[in-house]
Amino acid sequence: MFDRDRKHPYPDALRADEAPAPHALLAPVTGLLGTWTGRGHGSYPTLAEEFAYEQEVTFSHDGRPFLHYEARAWIIDADGTPMRPAARESGWWRMQPDGRVEALITQPTGIAEILVGGAADGGVDLATHQVALTPTAKEVTATRRRYTLTDEDTLDFRHDLAAVGQPLQYHLSAHLRRQNGN
Repeated sequence: MFDRDRKHPYPDALRADEAPAPHALLAPVTGLLGTWTGRGHGSYPTLAEEFAYEQEVTFSHDGRPFLHYEARAWIIDADGTPMRPAARESGWWRMQPDGRVEALITQPTGIAEILVGGAADGGVDLATHQVALTPTAKEVTATRRRYTLTDEDTLDFRHDLAAVGQPLQYHLSAHLRRQNGN
């Protein structure tokens, strides 16, 4: 446990249970802070059929001008029962003074995306700057991600993808609701 009486290299450091105030540069995205869950649909020309999925997305911060981003998803059946994991990714969104966003998102499938874009009018629009792939990862050449707050408790997500020889096009969309306590 954190001991305030012990000499610490950062004497003003917060305890783990203390939430820092958001950095001023996070102002355009503070509405995203918290955990969001919901359902979505996906498709892609290289997939045999469309699919339904459930998703959880969390945005957090530690008082610096960065958002920590984490998302995970499960394929669900027609009744909404999870069948198997679908995706998992995490990363950081670096906020810039002019409202620009630089994002680094990594996936356990060997894909690392660097995206750039902006935050305005209750939404964030990010597009590929660069994609790095491990030697065995599937080919991904571009993505575009849009996060839109339709109200304080509803977040819509859309992910476009260019992969395995296909041009940039629709891949995923979800309608997420803010979870209580965030």
